[in-house]
Amino acid sequence: MVTNSIVLGSGSPRRKQLLTELGFQLEIVALDIDESYPIDLPSLDVALFVATKKMDALKKLIANTELLLTADTTVVFSNQILGKPTDEKNAKEMLELLSGKKHIVNTGVVLSFNGKTEKLSCYTEVQFNLLSSEHIDYYISNYNPFDKAGSYGIQDWFGLIGIKSINGSYTNVVGLPTDECYQAIQRLIIV
Repeated sequence: MVTNSIVLGSGSPRRKQLLTELGFQLEIVALDIDESYPIDLPSLDVALFVATKKMDALKKLIANTELLLTADTTVVFSNQILGKPTDEKNAKEMLELLSGKKHIVNTGVVLSFNGKTEKLSCYTEVQFNLLSSEHIDYYISNYNPFDKAGSYGIQDWFGLIGIKSINGSYTNVVGLPTDECYQAIQRLIIV
């Protein structure tokens, strides 16, 4: 590995943890960026669109010789994007909507280093178990899923009881497809 340092354009504690576990030293530079997108943009393209907006905003603040990573994760159900819940009622509505059904978790990632850019999208299909109101209420009350798209974290209690199966990258559902990112980083930094 030529570099072990990444500027992470995200305040996500899960992305930070995953990149640290990969062996990278991190500098966190998270800006409050407008994450809106065109209404006619296909739902599976939104994460990469937003990750690109983050890159465009941060790239001018970071030296060209630093490796910069931006990302965005969306939960897509029936072509509808389920963002971060606004309150307990909204979180419960989302989890009830997903109960017993499949959805797609999509993470868009943009990497920039020495004038080169890599973009990738990773899709994971997640099948929920049927969830009781008691389980949903317990989860919302005890795990505060308000910073998570779709109102859940696969890495916490919910993942232990609420997920029947996944098809694709587990770490993508956590917030960053580590294998795909690591391979893209290697392609960028090899001179």
